[in-house]
Amino acid sequence: MTADKPHARGGPRRSLRDLLIACLLSLALVVAPGPIGADALDLPDFGSPAEGVMSLSQQRELGREFMKWVRQSLDISTDPLITDYVQTLGQRLVNASRESRGRYHFFVVEDPRINAFAGPAGNVGINAGLILAAETESELAAVLAHEIAHVSQHHLLRAFAAQKQMTIPAIGLLLAAAVLGATVDGQAGAAAIMGIQGAVAQRQINFTRANEEEADRIGIDTLARAGHDPYAMPGFFQKLTQANRVYESGAPELLRTHPVTTDRIADALARAERFGPSQRPDSLRFHLTRAHLRALSYKRAEQAVDHFQGTLRKDRYRNETAEHYGYALALARAGRLGDATAELAPLLRRHPSQVELVVLQSQLDRRRGDAARAVHDLKATAGLNPGSWPLQQAYAEALMDAGKPAEALATLERLVTRRPDIAPLYQIMADAAGKAGNKAAAMRWRAEYLYRTGDLEPAIRQLELALRQPSLEFHLASRIQVRLEQLRAEARSRKHQGGGGGGRGG
Repeated sequence: MTADKPHARGGPRRSLRDLLIACLLSLALVVAPGPIGADALDLPDFGSPAEGVMSLSQQRELGREFMKWVRQSLDISTDPLITDYVQTLGQRLVNASRESRGRYHFFVVEDPRINAFAGPAGNVGINAGLILAAETESELAAVLAHEIAHVSQHHLLRAFAAQKQMTIPAIGLLLAAAVLGATVDGQAGAAAIMGIQGAVAQRQINFTRANEEEADRIGIDTLARAGHDPYAMPGFFQKLTQANRVYESGAPELLRTHPVTTDRIADALARAERFGPSQRPDSLRFHLTRAHLRALSYKRAEQAVDHFQGTLRKDRYRNETAEHYGYALALARAGRLGDATAELAPLLRRHPSQVELVVLQSQLDRRRGDAARAVHDLKATAGLNPGSWPLQQAYAEALMDAGKPAEALATLERLVTRRPDIAPLYQIMADAAGKAGNKAAAMRWRAEYLYRTGDLEPAIRQLELALRQPSLEFHLASRIQVRLEQLRAEARSRKHQGGGGGGRGG
């Protein structure tokens, strides 16, 4: 690894070959006797709505099963700043879309390759490498809008939803194997998929040309309605296509999973012309997020420091504030806290309320052992932004470092009433409750974390243990009992559907 080459953080948690073998075993258990042939895997009518073959509750269950396998196989970022930015951008596109309804879950995969994918129930993943490859916010928004359109039109779901003889966990595993076979290890995925009757399974997995054209059409409309440049979609795909020769391993994964032809680009350009160009400037958060990812992309902190020193010295950057922010992050990662503070100070004077800068300052204060200052500086900003995941988490972490775990827990409890689907928060809440001496609450929040990351049965056991704690306060006991009954009912429903208890099997 050369000194200037970005390095992928972490790696697949599970071999794709193992995942796909598990998929085959699951299919062997749940598919009706007899060979899997073209008749057994016929595609449903693409003109019919997905709700006609799978209820909304079944779609949500399928989404949970899909994400269980994604979490096992990919390194999903838990960084609140990076994830919150992508979720905010994605939700704005959903709100602007004529087609999209319901909940969407956007997440970032710590992978330097250029790719994004859409799963069932609104789960949309985007690789860190794609965010770094997007030179404008409209280019990033274009990919998200395209994936949102795949979800809203149920392109992937419909390929399997009509398989009545398959359980939801089996379909979820097959969908994950399909997506991950392309995003994690294309060769291993392709080889194993051949074991699922080759071309038949591939027909199920790949988006058709009509799917891609429909996602382009809807995505471009969404881009324009959200105020982004509609030319960004064909432009970004065309740029990646032309740059293929610079990739040692061939075309970027995004082009492998979403094949681009000259006709498709021409058609997308014609659609963009109906709206005309938009000169919407990039948000500062876009540039700060890219700088953050760049600082994290190097294997050693010194490499990141050298990178930002070089770009600042040569004036090679798209946004000066973001480049200095990236440099401060790199210095902090290298343990040079004083230099990082000095680099950050002028940025904070110009942008005193910018969440990324405020959070970094609090982290530097805490690392210097001055948690009280971090609490003091964050209190007002966090109070003015009660729904901000990054600010509220930073404030809670500072409170915990300052020896105030009960206040930290109360802070996060208020946040999850607004944003209940942020799984990493529940783990922090469990830690805060434990440090505050409330074992039952710690088990309650640990159960919530387990549930929201796909472990239903362990979550039920945690709640059962919580109810057995001595001197359990009545109102807390009542809340735990209600939640326990909800999870037990869901477990019964899963078993009725043939899905078992929902633990991390496979």
